[in-house]
Amino acid sequence: MKYTEGRTGRVFILRLEDGEMLNDSIETFARRQGVARALVSAFGGTAPGSKVVVGPDAARREAVIPVIHEMDGPREVLALGTLIPNEAGQPVLHMHAAAGREGGATVGCTRAGVQVWLVAEVVIQEILGTLAERVLDPATGFELLDTGAEPRGA
Repeated sequence: MKYTEGRTGRVFILRLEDGEMLNDSIETFARRQGVARALVSAFGGTAPGSKVVVGPDAARREAVIPVIHEMDGPREVLALGTLIPNEAGQPVLHMHAAAGREGGATVGCTRAGVQVWLVAEVVIQEILGTLAERVLDPATGFELLDTGAEPRGA
């Protein structure tokens, strides 16, 4: 296990509007506000056609091919993720969501494209004092979390 310790900075409460894209909206907001690292939670509705990554096509590390699930109608959604900068310093949201309707649910990564239906509420809790970043892993092609060499003040 690798870890780093930080402290809470600013806390933002956002209301996303109908048609906004969840990841794009949060990452754009973070860039504008200078939020590099954060814990992000969201809940609200997802629009028909929203997509989540529901797993790899096979249980293997090489040539990971994501399986995308497209939602055929509006869903209630609850999501949690981290906002950590990539090697270029850009904030990248890694968020997983559970979206359900009438007793059925889908769980997956929101990176594939979750669109807001009517409204979504988001809380961003800034994390200060860490070196954590997303570093490209050549084996998978994913930007994976690297906790950094040691904690530092911000």
